[in-house]
Amino acid sequence: MTRPISCAPSSTGFLALAALSLFFLLALNGCHHQPALTQQEAAGKHLYMVRCAHCHEDNDLALKKVPPNLHGIFQRPTMPSGTPATDSDVTRVVLAGKGMMPSFAGRFTQDQMAALLAYLRTGLR
Repeated sequence: MTRPISCAPSSTGFLALAALSLFFLLALNGCHHQPALTQQEAAGKHLYMVRCAHCHEDNDLALKKVPPNLHGIFQRPTMPSGTPATDSDVTRVVLAGKGMMPSFAGRFTQDQMAALLAYLRTGLR
């Protein structure tokens, strides 16, 4: 006599599969999870994408001297120019310009500059 074949997993097999799936989901989520941007950081990201990324990300202006990558700028002690990576020095460079970088004076309000700095502090995520 033959036994009928069941396609339904046993309750033990189902629980093991569910536990394994949950483990992998949590492991993947833990490895790649980053907290959501705050409202200020999101506003800074928008400003960065509109006003900075053309040169610092895409170089879509085909500049011969490629501007420095700003990812992790505040995780280093100095900016690519050698000046300290502080809010005041980054603000000064953005507003006054430096070398090939034009001045952005009058193009950022104080709140926008604070938002841009907040976004830069995220490492550009």
